[in-house]
Amino acid sequence: MTLRILATGGTFDKHYNALKGTLGFGASHLPDAIARARITVQVELEQLPLLDSLDMGDADRERVLASCLASAEKAIVIVHGTDTMPETAALLGAAKLDRTLVLTGAMIPYEIAHSDALFNLGFACGVAQVLPAGVYVAMNGQIFAWDNVQKNRAAGVFQPL
Repeated sequence: MTLRILATGGTFDKHYNALKGTLGFGASHLPDAIARARITVQVELEQLPLLDSLDMGDADRERVLASCLASAEKAIVIVHGTDTMPETAALLGAAKLDRTLVLTGAMIPYEIAHSDALFNLGFACGVAQVLPAGVYVAMNGQIFAWDNVQKNRAAGVFQPL
């Protein structure tokens, strides 16, 4: 089995600029995260433009869908910003692809201490290999169907609708 991982940005891939005290994008953290997670299944990493999900528009979501449609792999993990993850999941879910698509991300950037990024990535990669075709969100050690998930901003977790 080969697993495709799509990098779209989000908090997962943000870098901290210590001089300015800001978060922004540089090179994706995913090559390092995949190595650190010791994922032994073959991985094809595809990097789309790295964006904060609040900056994602319809064209960006269509780009994610097009990548999924063009993929030869039947299991795809999409690393995405958490703020609009349910919106992208809804677009993908409505497309009814014959693939297993699992969206995941992080509440704390990968390079920051106590980040949830590595756990969420490993969890998503594992479940993508065993779930039936469909669209899911894998966050906080839970799996949610694309049409039954929301981000609870106050608690900093995902939950069913």
